[in-house]
Amino acid sequence: MPSPLISPTELAGLIRDGRPPRLLDVRWRLDRPEGRPDYLDGHLPGAVYVDLEHELARRDDPREGRHPLPPRAQLQAAARRWGIRDGDTVVAYDDVHSVAAARAWWVLTRSGVRDVRVLDGGLRGWLAERLPLETGDVLPRPPGDVVLDEITEGIADIDGVEEWPDHGLLLDVRAPERYRGDSEPLDPVGGHIPGAVNLPTTVHLEAGKFRSPDEIRAQFAAAGAADGVAVAAYCGSGIAATHTALAGALAGIDVVVYPGSWSQWSRSRGRLAAVGPAPSLDVVPV
Repeated sequence: MPSPLISPTELAGLIRDGRPPRLLDVRWRLDRPEGRPDYLDGHLPGAVYVDLEHELARRDDPREGRHPLPPRAQLQAAARRWGIRDGDTVVAYDDVHSVAAARAWWVLTRSGVRDVRVLDGGLRGWLAERLPLETGDVLPRPPGDVVLDEITEGIADIDGVEEWPDHGLLLDVRAPERYRGDSEPLDPVGGHIPGAVNLPTTVHLEAGKFRSPDEIRAQFAAAGAADGVAVAAYCGSGIAATHTALAGALAGIDVVVYPGSWSQWSRSRGRLAAVGPAPSLDVVPV
């Protein structure tokens, strides 16, 4: 299998040689979920804008979390709009630490697209190499014809993650203050799933790019990911957890993702929330 990352110079070489992959601009962040205006102002040549909120997620019942996985039909229609055809190489990028791009990588890979990469360093890495941008919208014609699978592997549901610490390592990849419950700006209850260990996904980056596989493996190991230990990850709403899954793929570690994440857990009666710096220090009902 190819590396899940591609460098700006490697990507520029493919474009220059007339073998451009399908480029996805997945600009999104919590404080600015609509990235289209920035996309129109400048994007990689040939890149199609991807609406994370409405194409890489389903906005329905809040009890399922803030960004539940899109159903197969929705994602397939979006992928065809992006111009993806069977056998295409796909490269996703964003402008904030590759977190949103990782969501595209994860859902497409889990849906059966064989060659999906993330641009290491994202838009900023591209610009640092003095590579060109173009403006305006890109609407592939004709649309793609890719056929996607239902996402059934590599995911855990709410009952599964509740039991996960009994047999494996459950990672909370949010910032430490949200893990401890000191601050919770988005969800109704602060804290973390009892038994979860904090490993913020940003530790896998250095200067906006992913660290080496050896460094990433060491960080996982320090959190408890020994050989033979099953690893699952969650975050606020299932976006950043896919970034940890991408880091795991680089290091040869399979990371199961809990898509509902804290946004679902904290809205589910009967669950418990742990607060403080330890996996199960003080536990209170949700």
